[in-house]
Amino acid sequence: CQGGGVAGRAGRGGAKARLATTRATMEASLGKQPSADVLKMWQDAEAVAFDVDSTVCVDEGIDELGAFLGAGERVEAITKRAMEGGMDFAEALQLRLEAMAVTTDTLATFVSKHPPRYSNGIKELVDALRASGKEVFLVSGGFRQMVHPVGAGLGIPVDNIHANTITFNEDGSLKGFDPNEFPSKSGGKANAVKHIKATRGFKTMVMVGDGATDLEARVAGGADIVVGYGGAQRRAKVEAEADWFVTDLSVLAKALQ
Repeated sequence: CQGGGVAGRAGRGGAKARLATTRATMEASLGKQPSADVLKMWQDAEAVAFDVDSTVCVDEGIDELGAFLGAGERVEAITKRAMEGGMDFAEALQLRLEAMAVTTDTLATFVSKHPPRYSNGIKELVDALRASGKEVFLVSGGFRQMVHPVGAGLGIPVDNIHANTITFNEDGSLKGFDPNEFPSKSGGKANAVKHIKATRGFKTMVMVGDGATDLEARVAGGADIVVGYGGAQRRAKVEAEADWFVTDLSVLAKALQ
């Protein structure tokens, strides 16, 4: 039943005071501030999905892999062409892999020599989310072979990860990528979040990321809000269109208190 009288008003007053204090804390960080509804959604959401490159980690995995294999400029050129509308996402993904000529051995060497470079505050944020009863997911356009170690370092199970998979021939040479992975297609992050929400039975879910593909996750049946992160890459479109924008992940952890 609902509280009434003086006690009820006092309880509501206390809740408003806590909300005001939390929002005041938000004002101390750079970025777009959340509305009361957005802040409540963050606090009440049942699950949170994170982008990986330039969000959970400070770097872009495919760029780092390309540079390691001596194909950095070619990979960047293909990425630029794709972003300008010159090819679709799947074609660009295949061409970048071919430009790198990645093999099972070179990929394994890269992973062994490049442990995850986590963004400041991400481990504490994931711990805070779990403590508040939320389930955590990774939804990335990167490759599982590189994303799984990231998840392992944060205690995120493989079943809670959606990413692309590089496929190889029996001799270890590049074959391509798995077209059945959600992130292998345009709109893949939105479809991944919709899948998570539907199959896990979540009523509310948040997407956190630095890019336009993260904004796309905010669709019917997908993410209820998108929190933009600009601590590694600050993108004007994300800052303008996200429901909330932060440059410090500790702000998100504090907002759960």
